[in-house]
Amino acid sequence: MENFYYFISFIVFVLGLIVGSFLNCVIYRIGISEGSPRREAVGFLRGRSFCPHCKHILSWRDLIPIFSFLVLRGRCRYCKDKISIQYPLVELFTAIIFVFILNHELRIMNYEFSNSIFLILNSLFLFTIASFLILIFVYDLKHFIIPDKVVYPAIAITFLYNFILSSKFQILNFLVSAVGVAAFFLLIFLISKGKWLGFGDVKLGFLLGLFLGFPKIAVALFISYLVGAIIGIGIIFLKKGTMKTEVPFGPFLIFGTFVALFFGDFLSGWYINLIS
Repeated sequence: MENFYYFISFIVFVLGLIVGSFLNCVIYRIGISEGSPRREAVGFLRGRSFCPHCKHILSWRDLIPIFSFLVLRGRCRYCKDKISIQYPLVELFTAIIFVFILNHELRIMNYEFSNSIFLILNSLFLFTIASFLILIFVYDLKHFIIPDKVVYPAIAITFLYNFILSSKFQILNFLVSAVGVAAFFLLIFLISKGKWLGFGDVKLGFLLGLFLGFPKIAVALFISYLVGAIIGIGIIFLKKGTMKTEVPFGPFLIFGTFVALFFGDFLSGWYINLIS
């Protein structure tokens, strides 16, 4: 059984690398479509991958996750221009998150594979939403925008999955959490006139509340603001910016979401025991 567990973990890790490579492609193509003055439609699933610098079509040996980057020493095979470190990092991070999800689901099931249908369904759902969140994380970090074409499908998938597989009480919990977080962020957006956070964060907050529910969403928000404050103070201390320096909040929210997803029960239980 232990060997089977390691085998499944390896398969999931490889799957994460492949998905991470695809996410890099989507991030780039969304950037093209959103940044084009003519708003060209750029398909995510059609068209060959190419070097963003010389536009040369890439072969399969240029697209092996992480391995190709290392073999090519971080440079394009054709024009020798540097390849962004984003590509291997997104691939590796996605693979790690996928393995964490597998372990999270197996831990819930006490590492039993008997109910494999539920394990597969829930893992696929979490893989999908995690992929959307990684997309938003990187895109918001690069462009200070949370694209609607990513967040709306994620909301729809999360709502449908919860509606089909959750109890009435759980559905209510998810909906109240989603509306509550969105309303809180909307209030901040209106008070600050968009200076403290963007309207995209309002929509992201709705998604995260719908995804995590209470109390995990509370843990996610706490971690997000804590890490955001630490990073902000660090930027000022290192003289890399000022109090007015614009920093995207989406990545902090998504980091907090992953922490809450994997460790939320432990952290909330620890806090309750601490104050009781």
